[in-house]
Parts: sequence; C-alpha cells; structure tokens
Amino acid sequence: MDSRHYRNLIVWKRARLLAIAVYRATGDKSFNRDWGLRDQMRRAAISVPSNIAEGNERGSDRDCARFLYFARGSLAELSTQADIAGEIGLLESSVAQRWTGECEELARILATLIRRRLCS
Repeated sequence: MDSRHYRNLIVWKRARLLAIAVYRATGDKSFNRDWGLRDQMRRAAISVPSNIAEGNERGSDRDCARFLYFARGSLAELSTQADIAGEIGLLESSVAQRWTGECEELARILATLIRRRLCS
C-alpha cells in the first residue's frame, strides 16, 4: 500500500475513530430529545475523515489542501457542538471535553499538513 494513501495517515485514523465514537454516543437515548443536534454532530464527524480521504486522493497539493481546510472546518463545528451538548446535558462533560481536545489536536495536525501541501 502506498505510504501516501489516506488510510496510512494518523490524522485520518484518529478522525475515523472520533467519528465512530460520535456515532455511538449520539445513538444514546439522551439524544432522542434533540435529533437536529445529533444529526449535525454526525455529519460534522463523518465529514472530517471523508474530506481527509478525498483531499489525499486529489491530483494536486492545492486541491488536497482545500479539502484539508474543509476537514478543519468540520472539526471546529464538531468541537462547538460537543461543547454545547455537554453544557445542556446531552453528553457527559468528560466526553465533551475529550472530543473538543481531540478536535483541537486534529486541527493542529491538519494545519501542518496544509502548510506542507501548499509549500511543497
């Protein structure tokens, strides 16, 4: 397998695990009270590894960077939603904090990848 394949990227692997965790946690009965937030969190979460994968498979570094920016935007969205879900009691505060921290760390990793793609 190509070392530049998206499935080999640590950031993709971590984003995938985060998306799985979001899907599992939002399947809890507490989220039955707010389908809108649940669906928005799921869309944001799945968008991160999807955009990393799509960007990595693009033909140019500029295209790749564009999709990595989309992934960063989705991380900011998910982080905000997790924070709100924690504050209103739909998500345990420890889970919300863990997810927001992971979103911030993944965003830093993506920023580094973007710089490498745009400056190569």
